[in-house]
Order: sequence, then C-alpha cells, then structure tokens
Amino acid sequence: MWPGNAWRAALFWVPRGRRAQSALAQLRGILEGELEGICGAGTWKSERVITSRQGPHIRVDGVSGGPGTVIFPGLPLPHLSCCIHLLSFTSGILNFCANNYLGLSSHPEVIQAGLQALEEFGAGLSSVRFICGTQSIHKNLEAKIARFHQREDAILYPSCYDANAGLFEALLTPEDAVLSDELNHASIIDGIRLCKAHKYRYRHLDMADLEAKLQEAQKHRLRLVATDGAFSMDGDIAPLQEICCLASRYGALVFMDECHATGFLGPTGRGTDELLGVMDQVTIINSTLGKALGGASGGYTTGPGPLVSLLRQRARPYLFSNSLPPAVVGCASKALDLLMGSNTIVQSMAAKTQRCDSQQGRLGGGETWFRSKMEAAGFTISGASHPICPVMLGDARLASRMADDMLKRGIFVIGFSYPVVPKGKARIRVQISAVHSEEDIDRCVEAFVEVGRLHGALP
Repeated sequence: MWPGNAWRAALFWVPRGRRAQSALAQLRGILEGELEGICGAGTWKSERVITSRQGPHIRVDGVSGGPGTVIFPGLPLPHLSCCIHLLSFTSGILNFCANNYLGLSSHPEVIQAGLQALEEFGAGLSSVRFICGTQSIHKNLEAKIARFHQREDAILYPSCYDANAGLFEALLTPEDAVLSDELNHASIIDGIRLCKAHKYRYRHLDMADLEAKLQEAQKHRLRLVATDGAFSMDGDIAPLQEICCLASRYGALVFMDECHATGFLGPTGRGTDELLGVMDQVTIINSTLGKALGGASGGYTTGPGPLVSLLRQRARPYLFSNSLPPAVVGCASKALDLLMGSNTIVQSMAAKTQRCDSQQGRLGGGETWFRSKMEAAGFTISGASHPICPVMLGDARLASRMADDMLKRGIFVIGFSYPVVPKGKARIRVQISAVHSEEDIDRCVEAFVEVGRLHGALP
C-alpha cells in the first residue's frame, strides 16, 4: 500500500526541469496569442531607429537623406555676434513627431552644459537622494524650477511619470477626494489609482460635470481637481480659468500636469496657467525636463514648500529611485537659462502653430501655418493653438499605413491607435517645433495631401 497520497504524487510526478519547460511553453503561447491580437487589430507599434541627434532634420536607419539645416531662433551663442545659429548636416528626413518643442535637444549650449556637468560631477550618484545622491546642481535646479514657475519649492524625479506616481499617494488619504478629467494622461490615472482617496471622474473639459462632482465631494476633507494643462493626444487646453473658479467656489485645490506646456505656452513659456492668467490659483504643478527643457529625462513637482517637504519624506518614486544623472541636470538647467533669458523662442513657437492674420498686427504669416493649410486641404485637425496637431483618421490601419508612406516621402510621423487613444480615434499626431522652418511645414503638408489622396483620406 502506498502511504497517504504518495501514489498520486508518484503518478503525476514530472521532473523539475520538464515542469519549468512546460510553464515556459504555456507562457509563450499566451504571449504569442496577445501579440497576434495586436497585429490583427492593426495597432502594432514598431520602433524606427534614428542614427543622428534629435532635431527637425534627422537620419533614420534604412532611409536615405539629403541636405538639411537647423536654426535655433533667438538663442545667442558666445562666439557669434548674431542670435541665429545654423547647424548643417546630411539628412532629408523631417521629424514632425518629437516633443522637442523648443529645439533644445541638440542645442550646442545645452550639450556643452551636459558635458561640463558630466566632467565635474561624474556619470551618476549610485544612490537615492536622501542617502548620498544630492549634489549642489540638484538643489540649484530645483530652486531654478521653483523660480521659473513662481512657486515656493520644487522636487526632482527620474520622470514626470514618477512625479505623478509619487504625488497623490503621499498627499491624499481616505478622508480626501480627487476629481480627474477623463482624458488625463495615463501617468495621472496610474498615480490616482495608487492613493486611497475617493475618486471622481468628470467628462473631458465639461465644467458642468466637474461642478456636479465637486458638489458631491463636499463631504470629504480635501478636494483636489487634477487636470492636464494641455492634453497630449488631442492638442486641446484645459479651461483653467473656469476650473480655478469652481475650485475656489467649492473649496478645492487645483493640480495640473504641464508636460506639454512648460517652456512654450504663455507669453514667457511658464505654461498653461500663465497663458490663461491663473498662476496664483493653481496649487501644484507637475512637469518634465524630457520635452521642451532639453529633452533628456527627469520630472518634477513644484508648489507649496510644506508639500515638497512631505514628498521628500513619503513619495516612493523619490525615495527609492536613483538621483538624476549630472549630465541630465546640467542640460535641463541650461535649457531653463536660455528660456528665461529670451522670449524670442517662445514667440517663434506660437507663430508656427497659431492661426492669425498679419494684417491685424498679430503673429503674422497665417498661410504658412500647419493647421490652416491642413484644414484647407480637407483634413480634420484636433485641438487649437497648440504645437500638437492631431490629424484625425479614425482607422488604426489607415493611420499606420499613411505614416509609413509619409516616411517614404521623407516625413517622420507616427500613427497613434488603441490603447494610446480610444478605439475608433486613431490619428497621426504631428508636433511643430520652434526650429521647423516654413519650408519644412510646407513640405510636410504637401506629403500629407499626397498620401491622404493615395489612401482615400482625401477626395
């Protein structure tokens, strides 16, 4: 007689290595099914390989190029007497999908500042901030960010995703409530999921719905309205004046993610709150160093001093992540210096994206701007007066195929589809940079018209 259940163990005994192989085979089958589903839905995301610096003109692996010139408007260099710097190289691929709004990712002074920080402060800290990972350049950059946004203090993170992951959990308790726009960035949504506050979601940009949710949330201790300043997938801007008015009426605080606004929205590039005249009414700002401010990496929270102090004690992404590398800190600090030293680059950014009439003494040259020319051709462009110009197509496969054919014509753009955007809302998101020339924009529009007709997106 086999004792107990030993006979069952013997009957079903499989060598340990074989069990592991069986589990791996099962995993592979599951993963391959998921990947086939993504391909079948037309939402597969390929990665093109760039073989040059980031900029309006780039080199792409496997795609031939021609001559190109990068212009850095209004940013004087020490060894030049003028305020225009030209960088020429061989490339015929125009990049219209980078977050490089101000063209600073490859600006010579930004690169030099990174090299200098690397030489003086090393490659990295091998530590989190509170152990032995805080250098003078980290504290200087945090102070500079706070001055830039006209806030009391600031705290650095490895990314703005981390800043959003760290904020809500550290600040809000089960006694509190957070009210979030339904189209907020994924990092805001994920950050809110981590906290124990009561969660309310209001319809996109719908102030009547926000007011109803605020009324419902009056029973909670703190109420925090969370919104993107500029929504990255649609290119529209939050109605901050109305949000701040409702927040004041119902005793709420306002949080804003400014990743797609910092550096270029508002008269001096301070962001959406400056653009709409409510800088003194937004309590907390999270933003990034990885877009307009040099394009490398890093994020931050800026706001009341006690809040920043609390985040240094409780924000898990801050406490458990290595410090920002010195080179990244040096690049971002120089980008802020350039931005605070001149408004010319901000004005150049606005002039390339807004639809104005030069006869009225405004920003001039309306016929050359991307939105106007694309709409005149018959495309639907989401958003308004923002460098993000989504070309709405609806079908995921159409967006992907058009983007591929645009690259054949020397235009680097990417199709966006589910789960990055809702199903049925596929698009090609075009992003205008301050260093795109009018000729670059014209060439992009011409390619869109040709490819749109080829695929039936235009008559």
